[in-house]
Amino acid sequence: MTPLSSIATSAYTDLVRLLKDDALSGVDGTPTLKKRGARGYWYAARRVGTDMQFTYIGEDTAETRVRIDRIEDLRATAKDRQAERSRLVRLLRAEGLTPTDRATGSILSAMATAGTFRLGGTLVGTNAFRLYEGELGLRLPLGGMANTGDIDIAQFEKLSVALQDQVDPGLAATFSALKFDPVPGLAKGRTWRWAQGGSGQLVEFLTPAFGEETLRDLPALGVGAQALNYLNFLIAEPIHAAAIYRSGILVQVPRPERYAIHKLIIADRRRDGPGRVKSAKDREQAAFLIAALAEDRPDDLIAAHAAARDVGPRWREHMDRSLARMPETRAILAALEG
Repeated sequence: MTPLSSIATSAYTDLVRLLKDDALSGVDGTPTLKKRGARGYWYAARRVGTDMQFTYIGEDTAETRVRIDRIEDLRATAKDRQAERSRLVRLLRAEGLTPTDRATGSILSAMATAGTFRLGGTLVGTNAFRLYEGELGLRLPLGGMANTGDIDIAQFEKLSVALQDQVDPGLAATFSALKFDPVPGLAKGRTWRWAQGGSGQLVEFLTPAFGEETLRDLPALGVGAQALNYLNFLIAEPIHAAAIYRSGILVQVPRPERYAIHKLIIADRRRDGPGRVKSAKDREQAAFLIAALAEDRPDDLIAAHAAARDVGPRWREHMDRSLARMPETRAILAALEG
């Protein structure tokens, strides 16, 4: 594995920080805290006519509170941050970080502008894997494990229902402007896939299932979604990441340790039939991340592996069958856990 330079690692960290600052400073209204049980959620409140409009900012954390305390300063320095972000992206490109291609970058940028990631949408799949380069400070391996044409976005259904906010503009209009057409499905009125004419690129929306894998609604995003088992483990506690495109795009991705363990499960689920090629890529990605995390973040990796195994026998069976085909990865996990 080839580490990034200390210059690249520092620049990437700074870029994510500045993108987070911009995400808050660009929201109009007075920050307002709303409580739901033991948790708090921040909204920007502003009056529109006789009604109050609430724009979701994020969960109540120490980091969010620090930014809210500085919100006027952040708004006043937005142009300076724009210039600094552009400089950092140029530096990261020069340092060899993998940029997001133009087609993917334009879609992610449009979805970010509409509020997809601010409202809890999480980029999953290989496009998320690509962004671990900056997060882990390692160059991605060349080859098939980092190649993809699809963009997969996941969100918890309960979160989507609970948020008092929606994407703006709507994602259907966003995709139409980018020459994407809805892919017809069996469920009328529920579109969860869009395809771009010519390129064949797909955007798909997913949500966790806890049993039957049916189509569900994600009202905050204004789309349908395919419900999938095991997805809840993947998108719990997501992190922010920066896509290297223009002056940077702030997205959410799964925690890398959860991504790695989830890939062990999914690889076994699609080991037979048409999913065999994807299954092999799943194992490659899991092997790369587990080897990297074992060096730099062993405690996070051990905790994620233990949490997945504790769910139940079916989860353990999927992981064990994948690891049986990955002796080096199995040995790494065994050594870490004693």
